[in-house]
Amino acid sequence: MYAEILTQYEVKSLDRTFTYEVPSNLQDIIQVGMKVSIPFARKDINGFVISLSNNKPDCNYEIRQIKDIINKDIKLNKELMELGKFIQDKTLCTLMTAYQTMLPRALKIANKKDSYDKYQTYVELNQDIDTIDRYIETHPRSKKQIEILDILRDGRAIKGEVNSSSLKTLIKLGLVKEEKESVYRINRIVERDRELLLTDEQLDAYSKVELDSNNTYLLHGVTGSGKTEVYMHLAKNVIDQGKSVIMLVPEISLTTQIVNRFYQRFGNDVAIYHSNLSDGEKYDEYKKILNGDAHIVVGARSAIFAPVDNLGLIIIDEEHSNTYKQSNNPRYHAIDIAKKRCEYHNCPLILGSATPSLESMARAQKGVYTYLPLTKRVGKAKIPEVEIVNMATEYKKKNMILSETLKFAILDALDNNSQVMLFLNRRGYSTLINCVSCGYTYKCPHCDITLTYHKSTNKLKCHYCDYSIYLKNDVCPECGERAIRDYGLGTEKIEAEIKELYPSARVVRMDADTTTKKGSHEDIINGIENHQYDIIIGTQMISKGLDFPDVTLVGIINADSSLNIPDFRSGENTFSLLSQVSGRAGRSNKLGKVIIQTFNPDNKTLYYVKNNDYLGNYKYEMNIRRMLKYPPYCYLISVKVIGKDYDNTSKEVIKVANYLKNNKEQETIILGPTTASQFKIKDLYRFQILIKYRFDDKIFKALKELDNMFMDKKDLNIEIDIDPLTI
Repeated sequence: MYAEILTQYEVKSLDRTFTYEVPSNLQDIIQVGMKVSIPFARKDINGFVISLSNNKPDCNYEIRQIKDIINKDIKLNKELMELGKFIQDKTLCTLMTAYQTMLPRALKIANKKDSYDKYQTYVELNQDIDTIDRYIETHPRSKKQIEILDILRDGRAIKGEVNSSSLKTLIKLGLVKEEKESVYRINRIVERDRELLLTDEQLDAYSKVELDSNNTYLLHGVTGSGKTEVYMHLAKNVIDQGKSVIMLVPEISLTTQIVNRFYQRFGNDVAIYHSNLSDGEKYDEYKKILNGDAHIVVGARSAIFAPVDNLGLIIIDEEHSNTYKQSNNPRYHAIDIAKKRCEYHNCPLILGSATPSLESMARAQKGVYTYLPLTKRVGKAKIPEVEIVNMATEYKKKNMILSETLKFAILDALDNNSQVMLFLNRRGYSTLINCVSCGYTYKCPHCDITLTYHKSTNKLKCHYCDYSIYLKNDVCPECGERAIRDYGLGTEKIEAEIKELYPSARVVRMDADTTTKKGSHEDIINGIENHQYDIIIGTQMISKGLDFPDVTLVGIINADSSLNIPDFRSGENTFSLLSQVSGRAGRSNKLGKVIIQTFNPDNKTLYYVKNNDYLGNYKYEMNIRRMLKYPPYCYLISVKVIGKDYDNTSKEVIKVANYLKNNKEQETIILGPTTASQFKIKDLYRFQILIKYRFDDKIFKALKELDNMFMDKKDLNIEIDIDPLTI
């Protein structure tokens, strides 16, 4: 028997299979998708079995034998093997890169460890009851032994709970035996809740979903409209049919509340899957799914690859979120993968959001997706009132961070024992540190970006490459004057300001700096739910999906930060972000209020946010996209040429642009080359070309050829991103 093996190397030059002979002792065990150990060149490496055959193929090299199977219990199934090839074609990555992205770190191809199983040792009786009784009668003084034997009459026990020298004696005598059993690390015991009755709107949306179809549904529900309850009703229906469900959420911070709700409804039939789990926990959850011990998978983007055999439904919550697109190779979008998996299993895909992406809404309006609206909040909760504050006026009153309106509103909320949420999508203390004497600015030596000051550690940090230095004092390193000042806002500075203004308030900050430790997301969220905090300060991780009934006031510190980003999606993203943050207020019977601080009070996007007018913003943005030929009126491809040498890279990108211009359809538009928005990162210069097209097979052929050409260029790299979310 012979096997075609894909090696662990993710380089283009080795993006092919090699033939190996299967030794006789493995022929009855080996299967396609298994991870095996093979000799390659002068060392042993790992690879995946791509195909098996009894016929010896023609090879121009010596066929060697497979050494061993790494893990007989875990393999990529047929669907995931095909999915890898789909990702390879869609993103132009290597096949091994595609397979690697599907697996948790514990199961990555180069990992030599074959098992992360955790075992629990149990003890139980090893003789019949008559033998045990005779032993007790003849050993009346062995009180501890008799006590253990009496416990074990009722069934086995965990060894650690009865462990002693007496237990060891009983094991030696053969009266008791040990048994090791594999157990899952995550095994929650929670109080189950009852299924809630759906509102008329929820019931209408629920009843329109055909579970035996491959349809895509857009569940467009305002914040607080009960989308999660619709998801859970559909999930129960699918599980009752003996099938499984994958539920994606955009942020790890969101999984805490969603997972708790699913655990309360479905018990341990739920597996969780995200990057904050340990290697052992991820291995367990993967194995739990593979063995069919959990029928609901809840997690972030990578959960889309969960090895579910009998898939009945995929749900993508907050479908508009950019986090569903992977930023590094392979640059896949979870929605594309979900559609492919739903097609394979002939099951529906639910895309849920209060602010659907323009592309999704356009497809819904064309009838490509089935549109399911939820226009009202559940119960007596009402959409919060939104007030826009002109910070230009506030600056004249010396209110540099918080407006008078927001200050008084915070006081009022605290007096009423309500919670306040303050949003600023920038972490750190100050965004700019410079000298007011000579103009010197602290910049990252490796990236074309200013360093952000973090006061808690007294460090200046680069948020692109993690370079950091201590800020020793206020003396300028360039001119020697004591003239270093900090400018700009970050969540850390907001926290300091709030603690000074409201010293008795309990304040918590939730951003990438405060949630680095394992379980920190969950601790903060549980603290907010239990009203251990009065004021919550955070970045976009507090903006989506979280449900805190006591939050009645949301303050958006600087609405302009996302509006001013030079990207064609900045208006859409700002509307989505601000609407989602606003939706955290007034989610119970208490009335909610949102205060948006801006220097652009007449901005059209902010007008639509104030009026909670998604469709108005949709029409406004679509009109701009149509005039400028941007998605959804065309497709986009971003091509970046990256290299260490500025001159060499700039010359190469011109050659790439010319090649593309000579190998495209007439209607396809090539923009650039120009410098990328982040021109220098980690000592690498980045130049960009944008391709706008509708139907163009020639351009894809040209991109594949370019990708192959760059295999041999040592100091240059080409980065092709199909359907980029940012440019």
